[in-house]
Amino acid sequence: MEKRRFPRLNREVGVVGLGAWQLGADWGQVSESEALSVLTAAVEGGVTFLDTADVYGDGRSEQLIGRFLRERPDAGLTVATKMGRRVPQTPDAYVLENFRAWTDRSRTNLGVDVLDLVQLHCPPTPVFSTDAVYDALDTLVAEERIAAYGVSVETSDEALAAIARPGVASVQIILNALRHKPVERVLPAALAAGVGIIARVPLASGLLSGRYDEHTTFPSDDHRNYNRHGESFDVGETFSGVDYETGLEAVRRLRPAVPEGATMAQFALRWILDRPGVTVVIPGARNAEQARANVAAAALAPLSAEATETVDAVYTELVRPQVHDRW
Repeated sequence: MEKRRFPRLNREVGVVGLGAWQLGADWGQVSESEALSVLTAAVEGGVTFLDTADVYGDGRSEQLIGRFLRERPDAGLTVATKMGRRVPQTPDAYVLENFRAWTDRSRTNLGVDVLDLVQLHCPPTPVFSTDAVYDALDTLVAEERIAAYGVSVETSDEALAAIARPGVASVQIILNALRHKPVERVLPAALAAGVGIIARVPLASGLLSGRYDEHTTFPSDDHRNYNRHGESFDVGETFSGVDYETGLEAVRRLRPAVPEGATMAQFALRWILDRPGVTVVIPGARNAEQARANVAAAALAPLSAEATETVDAVYTELVRPQVHDRW
């Protein structure tokens, strides 16, 4: 698999990683054996970057990855976790004392002495401009609790505020064929600053897999059911904030642009990998077959100019009015 570098992390990772939210919770039930099968299939396919969070299943995702790390100590993995969403979302929660407690818990869950990369997990917007927050994160590095830190953001403005900080190694942001705004300013700024970009929600919560239609139903414990309108967290995390019916129509219009031999999901992942400045894309997978299919996107040739123009046209006509100015 092609590898790309996180300059401030001084590591290279495979361009297709694995997002591990679904191994913890909020995507229906994924058994422990299924989770380990997903991890195995991904790593055997060339994945070297795993993204998790302390809040995914209240630590379950981290613990499963920790078990996998013990079973595959020579896999050469970079594991990124996130912190901050297990407490009420107020800026005054983002202090050194809490950071120490949160990272110590993640170190225990993952079974490691030093966390590879810790990201603030979509904190309140004022956190991104608070000097003391970055001072505290620098302290965690100095104390060798973490090797590096980054941020996960909801908005492009939050991303740009973080990129301006010299210690930030990465920005995780929603980027997909239905969310183009980061291409305008965030990706160029990150590339110029040497900040890695982790593209999350790459399949728009599965919409861009092409497997759903108007008759698809989701379990009650799946955020695509209970957060359809932002009832539990930012609606942009569910279907990228796109109205479900609009998303289905967008996928129908995109389908003719999919290259022969590729799936709709692989096409969507390749579109992201073709954007200059992207370091790694982190699709999730609920089973080994999905993990292997996601990995195969890295082997696709860059999309044609015609295919890229189709993506741009569909976004401009159908999706941009709903999402572009919100995030």
